Amino acid sequence: MLNPRLPALALLLLAGCVAPDQPPQGYATLPNDAVVGAGDPTRAAIIGTAYAFATPTTLAGQPAAAARAVANFEYLATELPYGPRWRGFTGTTGPDFAAGLAELRPAIGIAPNAPAQPVVQALYTASRALNAGDQPAAERALSVPIFPAGGGATLRRLAALPPLPRVAAATARAAQELDRQDRLGSPRGGGGGGGGGGGGRT
Repeated sequence: MLNPRLPALALLLLAGCVAPDQPPQGYATLPNDAVVGAGDPTRAAIIGTAYAFATPTTLAGQPAAAARAVANFEYLATELPYGPRWRGFTGTTGPDFAAGLAELRPAIGIAPNAPAQPVVQALYTASRALNAGDQPAAERALSVPIFPAGGGATLRRLAALPPLPRVAAATARAAQELDRQDRLGSPRGGGGGGGGGGGGRT
């Protein structure tokens, strides 16, 4: 008699075959205010995170800026290794960002299995609230299960980030690859589009 579990098992095996081509944490996009004006949000995220994590003193005591930097890294970890726009980047991009994500999430207090998109959304919401002087709203934005430490504790971690050498290395290499591709004249199209939609959406 045919085991009724076999079709489900076959689907799981098929999903396992497809999984390496998809971000484990799912694709993410950036909100419209990720970049000022008509700039490319992905390019801005690469350049901005490279600077922020290379000079962590600029984030010290600045949880709003740190929240945006962390959100941008979360987005880049889904976009650069998997988005078709960035296939010219070195093959170490995926491992670099995976290692950075494994270092970043525990430092901030992000659940290891959290999907990237709600992480990005919550961090940007918290950043906006902080910039508006609304600390309680920022805490509420981060008082969700994907931030198990709670909103207040997460904001304190954002205000005092520890050294994140793997994150810094991943973003620095991404900026170097962006510069290399620019010097080679590699066309990547306009906007922030990529495998996961590329950013610039709410």
